[in-house]
Amino acid sequence: MLKKILPDVIAIVAFVVISFVYFSPAVLQGRVLAGDDHVGMIGANQDVVDYRDATGVNSRWTNSIFSGMPNYQMAPSYQSQMPLKFLGKVYHLFLPNYVWYLFVLLLGFYIMLRVLGLSVLLSSLGAVAWAFSSYFPIIIGAGHIWKVMVLAYIPPTIAGVLLTYKGKYVAGGLLTAFFAALQICGNHLQMTYYFLIVMFLLVIAEAVLAVRAKEVPKFLKATGVLLIAAIIAIGINISNLYHTYEYSKESMRNGSELVKADAENQTADGLERDYITQWSYGIGETFSLLIPDVKGGASNIPLSSHKAAIRKVPANNRQYVAQFGSYWGEQPGTSGPVYVGAFVLFLFILGIFIVKGPVKWALVVATVLSILLSWGNNFMWFTNLFIDHMPLYSKFRTVASILVIAEFTIPFLGVLALKQIIDDPAILKKRKGAFWASAALTGGLALLFAVMPRLFFPNYVSSSELAAISSLNEQSRLLFTGMLEDVRVAIFTADAWRSFAIVAVGVVLLLLYRAGKLKANVTLALCAVLCLVDLWSVDKRYVNDSNFITPKALNKVAEKSPADEAILMDDDPDYRVLNLSVNVFNDNTTSYWHKSIGGYSAVKLRRYQEMIEEHISPEILDLYEEAGKSGGDLGAIPVEKLPVLDMLNTRYIIFPLSDGSALPLANSNALGNGWFVDKVIAVDNADEELSMLHGINPAEVAVTDKAFIEAVGN
Repeated sequence: MLKKILPDVIAIVAFVVISFVYFSPAVLQGRVLAGDDHVGMIGANQDVVDYRDATGVNSRWTNSIFSGMPNYQMAPSYQSQMPLKFLGKVYHLFLPNYVWYLFVLLLGFYIMLRVLGLSVLLSSLGAVAWAFSSYFPIIIGAGHIWKVMVLAYIPPTIAGVLLTYKGKYVAGGLLTAFFAALQICGNHLQMTYYFLIVMFLLVIAEAVLAVRAKEVPKFLKATGVLLIAAIIAIGINISNLYHTYEYSKESMRNGSELVKADAENQTADGLERDYITQWSYGIGETFSLLIPDVKGGASNIPLSSHKAAIRKVPANNRQYVAQFGSYWGEQPGTSGPVYVGAFVLFLFILGIFIVKGPVKWALVVATVLSILLSWGNNFMWFTNLFIDHMPLYSKFRTVASILVIAEFTIPFLGVLALKQIIDDPAILKKRKGAFWASAALTGGLALLFAVMPRLFFPNYVSSSELAAISSLNEQSRLLFTGMLEDVRVAIFTADAWRSFAIVAVGVVLLLLYRAGKLKANVTLALCAVLCLVDLWSVDKRYVNDSNFITPKALNKVAEKSPADEAILMDDDPDYRVLNLSVNVFNDNTTSYWHKSIGGYSAVKLRRYQEMIEEHISPEILDLYEEAGKSGGDLGAIPVEKLPVLDMLNTRYIIFPLSDGSALPLANSNALGNGWFVDKVIAVDNADEELSMLHGINPAEVAVTDKAFIEAVGN
């Protein structure tokens, strides 16, 4: 027994070691990541944490962001989930943060491939190809930990599904129930939703196999077991799912009560179309699956970091060009590309030709679908089909993230292709045309990009950058854009040559195996090393030791500023703060010490978002103007200028100063925590309710939709 499981134990130990090494020395030194979400969460829920520490009660409401909102989606925790979370820690081997994120990504894909009967080496190679595809380290660095957790549990969930259809009903059902429960507990339903599409396609593939084998009763029995497993997984998480469902009806994820002028942008019961597709992958950007820096990489990496490429610019102009970001794609910004590995992509394309059966077609269809949907507003007619007709699709934003499906299916089919080659090396001779076509579509294409970069991508400057330099005269503008393009062409071609070399090395390894020069295990080991070195080196561009800081440095984010100190001298706790020294609606640091008018949440209340758009943002612009006129005396600002900010009890406003400091000013017009009005006006609908706030004095008059008049009284 021990001898039988020893190779698996060795593989798991190797995963632990690899995970530690990737995050070393930072994790061994106790340092932490400083990604946007890591920093943002410091303030978002602090009042709830303080309340829990003081009372032992876990509040479902926070006063600290957006003038107060439910906190169901901020690290939700329910007693019914506690045993499951403990079992999750056992599965993680109680490894430290960051290490276990990568470890469970590796282990989950490994389990899936082992369930399919693949060897330890093949399964390990597949695990590496999945876990180190660039998206995962990037989102770990950004602090999207819930998303990582859900994605890590998807392959073992699919393992349970496939095992059940193999006739292992008990083992498959338990595996599915356990990992589906962990997946739902991870509370990133968008990722679960995307992979339900994959599972649906795989179930269709299993149905085809059952019909062909005349085993439909067996298929139906397995499907019944999986339905029971799904019910168990949902039941364990029912509290969280119910509250998510209830809250979603009031959040941005549901349709608006307003009748908006831009009707074409609205959806029946979800987000606006432009918000859904704000982060859409560019059509040309999709080549990042093969060449990581096809569009320059990450927005936050300056061109100065590309030492060889920046030398394309004359020394006297280098400093100006170097301050621009590396990314020139269509997205508003990005932390990095989706790269699956050049050799892995070669294997995937080869798999389309040499792997047989409906499972292959399920993986191919899922891949194509994820790419088309990731294009979002670049392929809007297709996106609209899903927004308008696919249940729940309009609830989710950032359509580019659906490429996680391709990051799953490409290594999956790629490893199945490699298994075919290892089992029958003669297939490379029998399917010689397919082999060289796959090499041409990957390595050959990379070579074409390397030698003729401007033929395929004539423009290397984004529209926003062109706008930024529009004030220059034509000669200077042409000179500058030429230098910028030279640097970016150098970045692109360097990566194109790199991908060509990786595919070439992989092709040579397979040819040596076919010729009998390499043993099967040696070939697999070398292919695994090739994939690991390829992906590791790309991942380290975006998440490396420099991204880690000490816990003390992270906590400095929450240190009181002089402005905070001044405001906290107020003995009355019932007030709100508008902090103009930060990005008001994309920052939670203010919320650590104060009840903030702003904040950041992807699921803020729909009505509050509409209040921001219609009133708060315009009033902030008026505030700057009026504060200048009054010499900083906010009490002198006419009440009709800031009715909503006054109504929200904005007692303190923090203004940024030119020296980098901030000045808190008191607003004596803030209306307090509650007050009596002289009159309540009932209006016909939500549109009138919102627009009426432009013309009333909220100290004297309240406005309500007539649907609520009985509750309000008159």
